[in-house]
Amino acid sequence: MKNIMKNKRVLVIGMGKSGIAATQALLKLEADVSVQDAKRAEEIDPQLISFLKGKNVKCYFGCIPENMGEYHMLILSPGVAPDLPFIREAQEKGAEIIGELEIAYRIGSGKYIAITGTNGKTTTTTLTGEIFKSAKRKTYVVGNIGVAVISMALNADDDSWLVTETSSFQLETTKNFRPEVSAILNLTPDHMDRHKNMANYGEAKSKVFANQTAEQYLVINFDDPECVRMAEKAVARVVPFSRKEELEFGVFVKDGKIVVKNDGEHLVEICATSDLRIPGAHNVENALAAVGISYFSGIEPEIIAETLRSFLGVEHRLEYVDTIDGVRYVNDSKGTNPESSVKAIEAIDTPILLIAGGYDKGSEFDSLIESFGGKVKKLLLMGKTAGKIKETAERYGFKDIIMCKDLDECVRRGAEEAEAGDTVLLSPACASWDLYTCFEQRGEHFKSCVHNLGA
Repeated sequence: MKNIMKNKRVLVIGMGKSGIAATQALLKLEADVSVQDAKRAEEIDPQLISFLKGKNVKCYFGCIPENMGEYHMLILSPGVAPDLPFIREAQEKGAEIIGELEIAYRIGSGKYIAITGTNGKTTTTTLTGEIFKSAKRKTYVVGNIGVAVISMALNADDDSWLVTETSSFQLETTKNFRPEVSAILNLTPDHMDRHKNMANYGEAKSKVFANQTAEQYLVINFDDPECVRMAEKAVARVVPFSRKEELEFGVFVKDGKIVVKNDGEHLVEICATSDLRIPGAHNVENALAAVGISYFSGIEPEIIAETLRSFLGVEHRLEYVDTIDGVRYVNDSKGTNPESSVKAIEAIDTPILLIAGGYDKGSEFDSLIESFGGKVKKLLLMGKTAGKIKETAERYGFKDIIMCKDLDECVRRGAEEAEAGDTVLLSPACASWDLYTCFEQRGEHFKSCVHNLGA
């Protein structure tokens, strides 16, 4: 453990999972900690308030500190925009502005694998973590996947591997962060309400490899022109993966098999794509990325193949829930942007009744509607974006739309409208924040609604 924080005056902003974990770690390191959250005290968990008071932590709930010049450092939770006026004020007065990922990297130990991209991060991170565990490496699967990096970084030693899902929000507040292997899976418009444009979004993502050296690796999607363009700036050795083309170097599909081509002409066969138990072309891409990360981290091909063959996917991502009266129900609550939902639609080979809508991140929904291709029979809409999605669908001539007040009504109406052989798919193409605290909560509610149908 690197104790560079003793007696540092630190303000942790945002009391979600990462903010709480950062606070706990900083207290262990004897920092002088204050916390801030936009929520009022009565909206904060009383047990958390009791813990903070017991540690003499100054709390600013529903307000901001009067003197922003007193802090050496501000640590922002991922959901906190760094351009808020009081954060800018602190920066102008000399405070360093970083996030939980950066402080975890500075004070902890271990080697990092950092996986980013618009879609596929959670599946690829989970799969990579399983491969590393199968290889008997001391592995922590952390980051945007739901486990604060800092909560594990203090437990890590020099032989540990932290397989880390990194979002654009986490990356934009990094400075020194340098993973052994980084990966960019794809890049499509997302979080435009925060980043404003694709240039800013791409710039945040590119920080995943900004500090890497020529001895380290950057794994990128060769089929995504934006990834290829971004990688041109990298110092690290670029490892491309492709589902569509044979490569001179990298990971690709040849004759239905996932193969690695390193130096020379020799091909290392991993497994057949048909061996994968996670559905959809996008999951072949996720598997290719995981293979590239693992192989170039020194893991044996046999171990990689064995894990690929046994991996069943992650909760809330194309998760089978139940079949009732011949109708399948699939939970894809992790589909929080249009491109993610497009991939879910492509992965299902039956007629679909699609449940969509939620918090508006500034996305456009043209690509979602264009992906229907006669496969989506009905569109059941909820949440703040319902009207926007309806307007887009009608502009493309799609009229089989049911407006619902909530997810309960969506599931009920879906069950009424579906026929045997259909799939009712929850893939909202939106964040969950208008009705839920997180996509996991939305997915659990969907599963509860489905199970109530069969009760």
